[in-house]
Amino acid sequence: MFEGFQTSVVHLDDSEVFVRHGGSGPAVVLLHGHPRTSSTWHWVAPGLVERGFTVVCPDLRGYGRSRGPAPTPDHAAHSKRAMAADILGAVRRLGIERFHLAGHDRGSYVAFRLAMDDPGVVDRLALLDCIPISEHLRRITPGFATRWFHWFFFAQPETPERVINADPDSWYAGGPEELGDENYAEFRAATRDPDVVRAMLEDYRAGLTVDRRDEEEDRDAGRRLRPPLLVAWSAGEDLDDLGGDPVEVWKTWADDVRGGAVIDSSHHMAEEAPEQLVDVLAAFFGAEG
Repeated sequence: MFEGFQTSVVHLDDSEVFVRHGGSGPAVVLLHGHPRTSSTWHWVAPGLVERGFTVVCPDLRGYGRSRGPAPTPDHAAHSKRAMAADILGAVRRLGIERFHLAGHDRGSYVAFRLAMDDPGVVDRLALLDCIPISEHLRRITPGFATRWFHWFFFAQPETPERVINADPDSWYAGGPEELGDENYAEFRAATRDPDVVRAMLEDYRAGLTVDRRDEEEDRDAGRRLRPPLLVAWSAGEDLDDLGGDPVEVWKTWADDVRGGAVIDSSHHMAEEAPEQLVDVLAAFFGAEG
């Protein structure tokens, strides 16, 4: 995987961020979702390098080979604000001051928070398979609670750790055929690590508490996303069924919303439709080739 890329571990005040990086040209930072690591981009990242970009793929705080502080009772140690600060700190240590940013699934919430808190560093923003957490919760229905039950199960204390760690290979589906051998091995190593599982659950616990409050404070204060925004989602997912038209939702948060790019895949678009995703991102970020 990631032929020609380098790997680094960036040591910050209270965290260590594992980063893959390679290429040349304008910088693109790719943030993975749950329960993946940065290796989920192993087909997309080289494609963007071929289009003339420098590509940076970090592991989120607590996921994969990145490490953060112990969980806190208020879950703030695993908030999207804390995770975004990790990403910004790591990217700056690589000598990059401005960049395009794309996030998928949980990584999209980190990307959203980074662009909201530090808009001057993000040239263009792509959010994949998401609307804001607070918007989901405002629209909650029995269908959402049933089909996305994991949001609320993961928020429970201690029980999800016991359930998942008893048989992580059954809980987290996926095989080498669809993930690729090396990506699959990295994914399995991460999900079999109880410390990683705990951090991933803390991500969700923060989502329903501190992250939701941060979003509501943004809305109450009238803060909006400043970078141009591309919204894209998977054709095989239920995001638009449960949350409404994602483009219309994001128009209430941003002035310049592009999109409605529908990727021909189910949830893990970077693994299922990498060529289409490269085309969509490269076009939005302004590929040279």
